[in-house]
Amino acid sequence: MQLLLVEDDPTMQATLQRALARRGMEVTAVGDGRSALARWSDLAPDAVVLDLTLPGLDGLQVLEQARARGLRTPVLILTARGTVGDRVLGLNAGADDYLPKPFDLDELEARLRALQRRSHDPVQAKSGSSAIQMGAIRYEKESGAIYLNGAIMELTPRELALMHALLAQPGHAVAKERLYGLVFPGQLDVQYEAIEVVVYRLRKKLAGTGLTLMTLRGLGYLLKTDTA
Repeated sequence: MQLLLVEDDPTMQATLQRALARRGMEVTAVGDGRSALARWSDLAPDAVVLDLTLPGLDGLQVLEQARARGLRTPVLILTARGTVGDRVLGLNAGADDYLPKPFDLDELEARLRALQRRSHDPVQAKSGSSAIQMGAIRYEKESGAIYLNGAIMELTPRELALMHALLAQPGHAVAKERLYGLVFPGQLDVQYEAIEVVVYRLRKKLAGTGLTLMTLRGLGYLLKTDTA
């Protein structure tokens, strides 16, 4: 797997380059936006890991210009800017996935491998462009954006991660252990019960949307329409 890593922090760049190389990836690293565009065109990598905060052109500008040039390489945004607004901007600019810092290397590798598989699977690529409508909620699978009555739903990063996990398996219970790993990736200092706090807050925000977040003892959590 050939990877283009765009990261302006020299320490982070070197650490990631070594770690991903040990996992069998051929990594080319650059530290600014203009270099990223040039190398992206030359290399035609299998995937791009893109930081948002870059000198010169920032990550969003790099992404927008790359897409305008017809560069369809899968992009994973990797950044410390973890607000919902930043995530939605990045996804709507053409990113395929988003992983906030700090992160777990195993999860980063898994997400990159998944992006590579999807990019070579025309059936998955086609299905990824569809949307899921549940009650007043619409989930755009291609961008990752979640809308409430046509407007972006205001969610914290953890609530957004929880919603993505539940919407990925509509009508099916998702185990509490899996949700914990997705909502608190690599955060070993967070107590296991913390997932219940995120569930509680999300449940309040779903009031009046036509959706109910149910707790199924021994199974996990299920997102269902009120008429189902």
